[in-house]
Amino acid sequence: MDERYLPFVIVGLVALLSIAAGAVLYHAKRLPAPGAPKQTSLKEATEGGHILGSPDAPVTLEEFGDYECPPCGSLAAPLNQLEHDYRPRLRMIFRNFPLVNHPHARDAACAAEAAGLQGKFWEMHDLLYKEQSAWSRATDARALFSAYAGTLGLDLARFEKDREGDQVKERIAADEKRASALGVKTTPSVFINNRPIPPAALHPFALRATVDAATKPAVTP
Repeated sequence: MDERYLPFVIVGLVALLSIAAGAVLYHAKRLPAPGAPKQTSLKEATEGGHILGSPDAPVTLEEFGDYECPPCGSLAAPLNQLEHDYRPRLRMIFRNFPLVNHPHARDAACAAEAAGLQGKFWEMHDLLYKEQSAWSRATDARALFSAYAGTLGLDLARFEKDREGDQVKERIAADEKRASALGVKTTPSVFINNRPIPPAALHPFALRATVDAATKPAVTP
C-alpha cells in the first residue's frame, strides 16, 4: 500500500469502530436491566382490581396484601381512613398476594373473592383483617370464613361453591401476575401512581404526605 494513503486508512478504520461502538451502546441502553420489573401504566393498575373510591380519582393507591400478614392487618384501617379523607381525589385498589409461609392466606383470599362475586368484597376484606388474630390461629379457618360469610348475609351455598371455583382462582392468579410484573416480593407492598412506597414510609403521616404531593398540580417552569 502506498504510504501516502495510510493516514486516510487509519482515520477510516477509527471512524468505523466509533460507529460500531455507538450502535452497541445505543442498543444496550434500550435493553431493560436483567430482572428489573417492567414499567406499567395506571390503566393496568386498575384492570381487574377491587377499587374503593372514585374510579376517576387522580391519585391511585395500589396495595398488594396478605390477609394473614400482621403488618397488612395494621395498615388496613389507616388506608381505609386515608381513602375516606381524600375522597374523591384518591382511589384505593387491593390485590391479593398470599405468602406461602402463611397457611391460611390463600383460603382467606379465596373467601374475599367469593364474597366479591356477591358484591361484598370490601366487607369481607375488612372483616378478615378485623378478625385476623382469631382465624389465623384456628385449626379450621375455613369454617370461620363460612361463618363470616353468613354474618355478611351471603348465599352460603354459592359462597362455598365460588371459593373453590375457577373464577376466584383466576382472579388471584391475575393479582399475582401483576405483582410479579412490578417486582413485588413481600406484603404489604404499596404503590401510589405506580411509584413504590418504601416500607419505612408505610405509616399514616408519610402516606398522607405522599398523597398530598401527588394531588398537587405540576408546576410549569
